[in-house]
Amino acid sequence: MRKFLSRALRMIGKLDADQIRALVDELANENEILESSMHSMTAGVVVIDRNGVVSFANKAVKRIIPIAKSDPTDMHYTEAVLEEEIVKLIKISEENEETIHDREIAMDAPGGARIITCSILPLLIHEEISGSLLYIRDVTERKHSEARLRRAESLASLTTMTAGMAHEIKNPLGSIGIHIQLMQKALKREEGCAQEFIEKNLGIISEEVERLNSIVVDFLFAVRPMDVNMRDTCLSGLINESLELVKPELDEEGIELEISIDENIPMLQLDEKLIKQAVLNIIKNAMNAMPDGGHLSLSITREGDSAVLVIKDDGEGIEKENLDKIFEPYFTTKDFGSGLGLTLVYKIIKEHDGEIQLKSKVGVGTSFIIRLPVPQKEKHLISYNGENDEV
Repeated sequence: MRKFLSRALRMIGKLDADQIRALVDELANENEILESSMHSMTAGVVVIDRNGVVSFANKAVKRIIPIAKSDPTDMHYTEAVLEEEIVKLIKISEENEETIHDREIAMDAPGGARIITCSILPLLIHEEISGSLLYIRDVTERKHSEARLRRAESLASLTTMTAGMAHEIKNPLGSIGIHIQLMQKALKREEGCAQEFIEKNLGIISEEVERLNSIVVDFLFAVRPMDVNMRDTCLSGLINESLELVKPELDEEGIELEISIDENIPMLQLDEKLIKQAVLNIIKNAMNAMPDGGHLSLSITREGDSAVLVIKDDGEGIEKENLDKIFEPYFTTKDFGSGLGLTLVYKIIKEHDGEIQLKSKVGVGTSFIIRLPVPQKEKHLISYNGENDEV
């Protein structure tokens, strides 16, 4: 239809009154369809021209955010939009020529607090930026559902972790009890040779108390909300720092290290301490899987809107039935360790809005694939090529 209209407009000087009337009717009909489609959307859409004047606003907008009047067309956006935070975002987008994606805003509303997401995109017409497109969604119910789901998951996780912790604590407590009984029996003896025996058992008890303390510390770290301190960080530099810490151990264990880093990865919003801990936990896990030495590789690449970190070993691998359990609290296939190392890794990556994936095969090795979001500062254009349509 657009090709037909473009062709008709180019020939308008040759059209008679009836043909022009038919063309106008066709244009009006297409415009009505487009406008009806926009008004039928549940998301709010506001089109702002290059002068900051609202040229279109669909019906959903006034249901989601406070608007000066039911039809804000021909008003400047600073007067039409009554939510100050949205006005600030539009100004930032204009001044920095920056696309803003799904920025969350909490608003006070008569029925209670509402949460919306606001995106501001540049509008391209005839290959020129002609204004901005404001896209708004009310995500209050979705956020509430996600919060309920997180609470349910946290409760289930806490139940599992508490059961695991109780099991972990039971062993050192039992050991402490046995050695206390042995000392009590030694003290009842008349011989004066009990001191050395008691000192030995006190040493064992001290070790078990340290073990208990370690279990409690790991448990508290796993269940408490993380104090995440995000700042612009060079991921490759962070990885190199982490490797410097474990390189002597890798050399001692006969593990060959291979590193492949794309130096064009932009700065990421990371908590350096937590990401370093996650990487070290995975490397330690890989070292345990290669008791006789082996090969460990780390690579960083860019895939779309993500920086991808892959840590791969050629160790023992993980049984297929255990793959889904590997991030569960207190699950471990080793005879030592708390079983919380990979649980903490999973939690750290999720705190960074990242994703972690595990691939493993027995006898071949294991790969951890971590995807971390790249901050979006590029300008994405919405193209409209109606004028370029060919007849």
